[in-house]
This record gives sequence, structure tokens and C-alpha cells, in this order.
Amino acid sequence: MSKSSFIAQLLQNGEPVERYKEGGNSMLPILKSNQPVTLTPVKEETELKIGDIVFCRVGGRYVTHKIHSIRGKQYQIGNNRGYMNGWVTKQKIFGLVTKIWDK
Repeated sequence: MSKSSFIAQLLQNGEPVERYKEGGNSMLPILKSNQPVTLTPVKEETELKIGDIVFCRVGGRYVTHKIHSIRGKQYQIGNNRGYMNGWVTKQKIFGLVTKIWDK
């Protein structure tokens, strides 16, 4: 089991994740590479909005990216540099970033 799939499993079980880190610079300047975040589980009643940063699975990969658009029950996920990963349903969004920690 990969680290990302383990984190998704914890979130699906209703467990928040403190200080999760993910490498990459695609979310600069909001998130730096390996900057810790707190992930809160996304439930059916969780209200998601454009601009939220979420931990999700899109296009076969787990990413911590932003919601750029909402179309009915689908959410367009992309980084902070204009790249769109694709559309997902709420079932593929596992966590909502509720805190960004200093390194």
C-alpha cells in the first residue's frame, strides 16, 4: 500500500491527518514542497467550494490540489499554475486542507 492510499484510507475511516506532506511545486505560492498540512475527512455533508485545497484521486494519482470549478456533483481539480488534472465526484475527494503549517 502506498503512502497516499494509506492516507486516503485513514480519511475514509473518518480520521483526520495531521502534518501530511507532499512533494512538488505545483501549488506554489500557497503550498511549498513538503510543507505540512492538516487534512480533515470529506463526508457527504461536507460543503466544498471553489478554491478549497483537497486531497483526492484524479487521473489515477493522489494529489493535493485546488477545486477550480463545480459542475453539478463533479469537481474540477487542478494545481495553482493553471494545469487541470480532471473532474472527480466527491467520492474521490478524501480530505480537505484545514491548516497549512510552517515547515
